[in-house]
Amino acid sequence: MTRVLTLNAGSSSIKFAVFSSGDAPEELASGQIESLYSFGGVLSLKWQGKKTKTELGQADHVEGVRAILDAVAPVLDGQGVAAIGHRVVHGGTVYDAPAVLTDEVMATLEKFVPLAPLHQPHNLAAVRAAMEAFPDAVQVGCFDTAFHRGHPWVNDTFALPRRYYEAGVRRYGFHGLSYDYIAGAMARIDPQGADRTVVCHLGNGASMCALREGQSVASTMGFSALDGLPMGTRCGQLDPGVMLYLMEQEGMDAKAISDLLYKESGLKGLSDLSNDMRVLEGAGTPEADQAIEYFVFRIRRELGSLAAVLGGLDTVVFTGGIGENSANIRGKVCSDMEWIGITLDEAANAEHAAVISSGDVTVRVIPTDEELVIATAAISALEDARAAAAE
Repeated sequence: MTRVLTLNAGSSSIKFAVFSSGDAPEELASGQIESLYSFGGVLSLKWQGKKTKTELGQADHVEGVRAILDAVAPVLDGQGVAAIGHRVVHGGTVYDAPAVLTDEVMATLEKFVPLAPLHQPHNLAAVRAAMEAFPDAVQVGCFDTAFHRGHPWVNDTFALPRRYYEAGVRRYGFHGLSYDYIAGAMARIDPQGADRTVVCHLGNGASMCALREGQSVASTMGFSALDGLPMGTRCGQLDPGVMLYLMEQEGMDAKAISDLLYKESGLKGLSDLSNDMRVLEGAGTPEADQAIEYFVFRIRRELGSLAAVLGGLDTVVFTGGIGENSANIRGKVCSDMEWIGITLDEAANAEHAAVISSGDVTVRVIPTDEELVIATAAISALEDARAAAAE
């Protein structure tokens, strides 16, 4: 049985997994590289019930992919990689579904670098490294923006002159692979309760999405991955006048503003301590507590907004690193929300149960699996390629 590799490249990390390519993809091994571009790069691998770590020192994305290929060689056991699925943050207005990464597609994706300058170049660098290592494998791009491409126009546009919308300045939404997985999970778990769902993807990157019958109709993220909720180091919603102020009064250029908004803001900036929610929850400082309070406040505010978009609420889903693991954050978000139909079951929440509510609105905790979404798309493309070759 052939193997499928998934690569999920972030700005300073790469998640990866190896799957079998049978009818139901089975994850054989998984891991990640953290702290790329620093002297503390570490590759962790989980395989056959064991976890190993390898110090990489300073490495970029290309070197990181090569290290991953070395690490998974024993997992492959001499069998070739037939397909590689890649997370690509931006598919623009062109791609609303996974695509085989031909030279033509790669050239199109290069044009979207200005739309996601801190993510898209790293995604494409990982693709090129994989193409070099496995030139005969089917390379498939899975786009974080694709899941949101069916938004109604009012949830897709800004109140700018229309020429900017036509030029691509619009609300794209992100975390689409995670939402895709949750939509599929909800269809299996509770088909009747999936009509009006708000999904809270809470992690170092955070956003929320309104699903109507499994389809995205609104997202808290917009043109970039900065909008909406405060994140680990990203600011979330911001009055554009603040950026004008920073340029005119502080003399900041585009790079300085970008560094501020992407790398120094969010939980890290508010707490003046850390972007890690676990650190903040244990810190006990006034600043850390205020950062948590603001994070929760914005989630609650967006929850009401997305419920209004849906015309009511049947289900709320928590996912992502914080959503899945922080009973504290889930409890604060759901506290005193009976007016919207949410009644928290505190005991179930403390136990990280699958359902943590007892009211009219069902509140669920569902671990996301972006790698499975990517692997499934890669296997589908592989089967299509084999069918075409057999004709």
